[in-house]
Amino acid sequence: MRGNSFCAEVDKISLHIAYYFSALKNSVVYEPPLQEKKMQRRLTTRQALEMILSEVNPCDSDGEDIELQPDSDSELSDLSSDEETAPQPKKRARLGTDLTETVKDGTVWREEQVGTRLPFTPIKAYAADGEPTAKARKSISSRLQSFLCFITLDMLHSIQEWTIQHSQEKEHVHWFMALPELMAFIAIVILRGLTKVPSLRDCWSANLGNPHIIGTMPRNRFQDIMRHLRFDDRSTWSDRAKTDKFAAISSVWGSFVTNCITSYNPGLHITVDEQLFPSKTRCCFLQYIATKPDKFGIKFWVACDLKSKYICNVLPYLGKDPSRPSGERLSENVVMRLMEPFLDKGRNVTTDNFFTLLSLAHKLLSRKTPILGTVNKIRREIPQSARHTDRNEFTTQVFSTTAATLTAYAPKRKKTVYILSSMHSVIQTDNTTKRKPNTVTLYNTTKCGVDVMDQMVREYTVRTGTRRWPVAVFYNMIDMAALNAHVLYQACTGRQERRVDFLVELARELANSHMCAKKAKKEQLLRTQPSTPSPGKRAMCQVKHQCKNNHATVRCVHCYRYTCGKCRQEIPWQCQDCE
Repeated sequence: MRGNSFCAEVDKISLHIAYYFSALKNSVVYEPPLQEKKMQRRLTTRQALEMILSEVNPCDSDGEDIELQPDSDSELSDLSSDEETAPQPKKRARLGTDLTETVKDGTVWREEQVGTRLPFTPIKAYAADGEPTAKARKSISSRLQSFLCFITLDMLHSIQEWTIQHSQEKEHVHWFMALPELMAFIAIVILRGLTKVPSLRDCWSANLGNPHIIGTMPRNRFQDIMRHLRFDDRSTWSDRAKTDKFAAISSVWGSFVTNCITSYNPGLHITVDEQLFPSKTRCCFLQYIATKPDKFGIKFWVACDLKSKYICNVLPYLGKDPSRPSGERLSENVVMRLMEPFLDKGRNVTTDNFFTLLSLAHKLLSRKTPILGTVNKIRREIPQSARHTDRNEFTTQVFSTTAATLTAYAPKRKKTVYILSSMHSVIQTDNTTKRKPNTVTLYNTTKCGVDVMDQMVREYTVRTGTRRWPVAVFYNMIDMAALNAHVLYQACTGRQERRVDFLVELARELANSHMCAKKAKKEQLLRTQPSTPSPGKRAMCQVKHQCKNNHATVRCVHCYRYTCGKCRQEIPWQCQDCE
């Protein structure tokens, strides 16, 4: 009986299929016979199968996926609730088609395949390498001239004026310091950075001292100038400090930064990062950063040329800035201020995860400046699908949005690096074992500008212990000026010179005018002394080349110093024709 009933049901199914294709051929709507329509209210399992087969689209018989769409007829609505089938889930879109995601800040990200060209055109890159400006190239022919491009004579006159004013108020009304003496003071500061000794006294000691320092200036005079060194009018500090925390040195510092901007045209890549100048002076903007080698210091935001390590722009961090717009992030404000003189030229800026923001990328892109930098994974603009922690090693995931790309790369298990770029329209991986994307490779190349600059400055830094923060800032300014002067000198003259040799010669040129004036003054004093001692008296030998403390009665005809018999030079016998 069961076999006969099963055959009967198969015959019914075949009959329905025949009716269906016949109706399709005649372009009429197929309806089952009336007696079958009445029986559909009592459907068994096989009858449900029969009804499903009746809905099959013959166009889907070429091997593609079959779309099952529920019918809205009254016959299907009468099915019991336990026999209804759940709606089929939507298929996952393929990569590079319609897979999009909207994050918390409203950004719509689209997942892309690696190697796919994205629908935006990168900005035309800046073509020239870094070079001095025409004004700097004309004025630089020596090391001293390159240094005076940053610490100008006007700045030195200002420092001289306020130092003399402070010393006359505190010590003596006749205290004075000439401009060559101030330059010699800076020369000694530079030389102290080249030779490290335990204390300041040892720079003038017989065993550890530097002969250039000893011959340039006495130790007491150096300490006297250091004690009175000032950079601004101290009487108005309290009033100006209410609006400017950097008032004690802001005038000199502003001139230095302007000179850095106007003396050099940076190349294609500029790196923006922070510098912590080590110091424990008392000031309201002293910073503590546990991850730095020196925990305490004054923080500066620095923009540096990648190739030459030239310091293009620098800003001190003074705490909360009331002039910054309330809706603008600190990192965004810092990068825009540092890059302002170099925008609209097609240069690329590289930042770390403190600065990199999607909103910053859009701002820079509107000024024809692409950005490349790491992004912190807790940022709101990171899509949720990119925050996986269980990625396979050396895998890459790419997302795109308006004129920007996000690369998620796993250099090792349970670690993901996120790179935001507005300069790459194609994200490709190399053929090495690690399969690094081109965004990661370029970031590793361009991220080190400020770090290498800071390392170079620290190697021969003039920094030493001080209780006054303006002096600490002045030390950092001399370090930066010496580094930039070395870059300009090599670029303008075409001579390649070690930085340590450049600093030694720079210190010698700085002290040269003071040494010449000192020598002329000493010679004038020797000229004024009598040609022979007073009757019955003998002078001490002033040469002391072969003697220790011999007496002398005769002066040298050239240098006018009293000379004993041992230190006298014997002149060979000559005829009158050979004079």
